[in-house]
Amino acid sequence: MLRRIRFDRLFKSSQTLYNRVTTWSHVGAAFNAPQHRRPERLQRNVGLFGVPELSSPAGFQVAQRGALWEMEFLVKRVCTEPPGVGTVEAFDQLSDSLCKVADLADFIKIAHPDAAFRRAAERTCVDVGTVVEKLNTNVELCQSLKNLLDNKDVLATLDPDTRRVAELFMFDFEISGIHLDEAKRRKAVSLNVKLLDLSHEFLHGSHLPSTVEKCALPQHIRHCFSLDGNRIQISGLHADSPDELVREAAYRIFLYPNTDLLLCLDELLACRHELAKLVGYESFAHRALKGTMAKTPETVMTFLELLTEKLCHRAAKDFSMMRSLKKKTRSLNYDLMPWDHPYLSGVIRAEKCNIEPIQYSPYFSLSACMEGLNMLFSQLLGVSFQAEELQTGEVWSDDVRKLAVVHETEGLLGYIYCDFFHRPNKPQQDCHFTIRGGWLKAGGRYQLPVVVLMLSLPPPTSRTPSLLTPCMMENLFHEMGHAMHSMLGRTRYQHVSGTRCATDFAEVPSVLMEFFASDYRVVSQFARHYETGEPLPESMVTRLCQSKRICGAADTQLQVFYAALDQVYHGKPQNRTTTDILKDMQGKFYGLPYVRNTAWQLRFSHLVGYGAKYYSYLMSRAVASMVWRQCFLKDPFNRAMGERYRREMLAHGGGKEPMLMVTEMLQKTPTIEDFVEALVLDPEADR
Repeated sequence: MLRRIRFDRLFKSSQTLYNRVTTWSHVGAAFNAPQHRRPERLQRNVGLFGVPELSSPAGFQVAQRGALWEMEFLVKRVCTEPPGVGTVEAFDQLSDSLCKVADLADFIKIAHPDAAFRRAAERTCVDVGTVVEKLNTNVELCQSLKNLLDNKDVLATLDPDTRRVAELFMFDFEISGIHLDEAKRRKAVSLNVKLLDLSHEFLHGSHLPSTVEKCALPQHIRHCFSLDGNRIQISGLHADSPDELVREAAYRIFLYPNTDLLLCLDELLACRHELAKLVGYESFAHRALKGTMAKTPETVMTFLELLTEKLCHRAAKDFSMMRSLKKKTRSLNYDLMPWDHPYLSGVIRAEKCNIEPIQYSPYFSLSACMEGLNMLFSQLLGVSFQAEELQTGEVWSDDVRKLAVVHETEGLLGYIYCDFFHRPNKPQQDCHFTIRGGWLKAGGRYQLPVVVLMLSLPPPTSRTPSLLTPCMMENLFHEMGHAMHSMLGRTRYQHVSGTRCATDFAEVPSVLMEFFASDYRVVSQFARHYETGEPLPESMVTRLCQSKRICGAADTQLQVFYAALDQVYHGKPQNRTTTDILKDMQGKFYGLPYVRNTAWQLRFSHLVGYGAKYYSYLMSRAVASMVWRQCFLKDPFNRAMGERYRREMLAHGGGKEPMLMVTEMLQKTPTIEDFVEALVLDPEADR
């Protein structure tokens, strides 16, 4: 039985507070007002995510020991049993036992407000990561899998899903250097462990603020930054500031080169290249792109260069508009600079389309948006949300909500923990985290997937609900696309569950949701003024869509520059500094000048998680655009298309070649030229 929250009293009070004329379901009501929990005295602490051991930080070591014990048992089983489907099942169970601890710890280390929990989770991440690297170079373990794949008679008995997963596990062995002699295997493990440390160091450094003496800045702009005694802390680019001097100061100071972090990045890239060469690849990019839609760095660069060729004239016009606007201001420097692009493009959009986020927010209460998602998924996929009651110790913050995802005929599919609201020291990033992958257990029982969606929305108050800007609403839809991929990718093996697929395919479901979020037929289903109940006028949605086209080429070109920089950094060594490479790539792929004594690459944290794969955002957007136009533009609620989308793209997770899934959905194999054309075409033109 699913446990439901009783929201009747909460709903009645929120109705009075907001003078509401709209009636929310329990899903909408769950996000409508501050959450009040029952007193926790006398209640048993069930542990984070219902894992009993995690009722305290020390429990991470207990959970880790349990996973390692299970790992040893499964390794012994794999190495002693004859090859067959049981071999692959044991490998997958081995992966699941470690992932259930490592993935949970990976989330808690950044999200938990308690530093003791964060430290314990960080230790577990490092320890389990080291164990995984050793397993990936375990010769006996690999030989058991090789015996299976080399036995044609046994291989013929495997179904396509089992064979695919076996090949993916073998790929993990190969890229870790299993074919090397013992000394080189030890070297590969050493390099992987070193990369864990370097990645952590670079990520940490990339988010640290820059500080300068207070006297270094003009007095009239000091109040725009954080003061710390006689020093000023700058923790971002302040890209939306209307004051040009504030934007320039933030850009120059926040991006000022940090010698230690430059050395860390150099070492990180060199270590990645050494590992790739050691295991038989030309470069880290060649190693990272195997198994993706793009497959090779050469294909990625062709994609980026062709896209630049198609966009450059439109991007130049966008930059010309920005220059003209800047000349109308009292600027002392009429040259268009990198710190001008985000602000001036926003001003142009607002002026041309008469849009201000504050005009939209009253129509986009979080309650309304969650109702909208619930209605969309119900009509398109037969899936709905049901609010769940939380138990003591289950979540890391009192403002987290929990949703059960239920299919109209299949029943409970999984759980989404919604960590949506801003709080002190919470990472300012919108993310989807897999806590537990789904897979078919012995006896036909399915392990339900569990995910977390992390956003940074304004929390509700006693007077107003959480009100979202159009950008926040779009981000909510984006992240919910990832969650649906996790829920509906009901694979036999957890190794390929949900978003555990090629990076350049994983963003397709989330980007596709952005198209739904921009379609008035969808938005009109839920966007109501939180006080009056008045529907959002269609003209406002039209203006919002038009605004996305304005300066869109320049925005896309900036993403192309980031993707190209990522590729070159992870290609063959250049024998020049990362800053020299940045300057060169910025000239070729962006259009605005490099600023002396800056090192933007030190804030490019995606280099860690998306090494050689940053292009994935662009390629996924191209695929999503093609799917939208061909399948949902005519009718965004088409149930037949929704079922086809689930069947061809969502259901397989990573259990099918990504390009094959795209081909079967589109009923044609797209080319690089098709991808470029999809990005160059105006995505809103047909609406």
